[in-house]
Amino acid sequence: MARISYVDKDDLLDPDLREALEQAMLRSTPRPEIQAIRAHQPEVLRAFIYTWDRLFKGGIVDRHIKELCRLRVSQTLGCTY
Repeated sequence: MARISYVDKDDLLDPDLREALEQAMLRSTPRPEIQAIRAHQPEVLRAFIYTWDRLFKGGIVDRHIKELCRLRVSQTLGCTY
């Protein structure tokens, strides 16, 4: 089984990407492990951060409702989120 390493936040030179990993570790959302994998490709992590900020943090729908939607999707897919 292949294993993908996690990028250590201290190894990131870009302060925005480092902050994204720190925030994920602090809040556990988005999952810090996944963010640390995305960090292998900084442009992927940057694109995810952009999308996350606009869709999950921003918008007109309360973030608690968004979290309930995420939980429902994970249950529907059989994810153990």
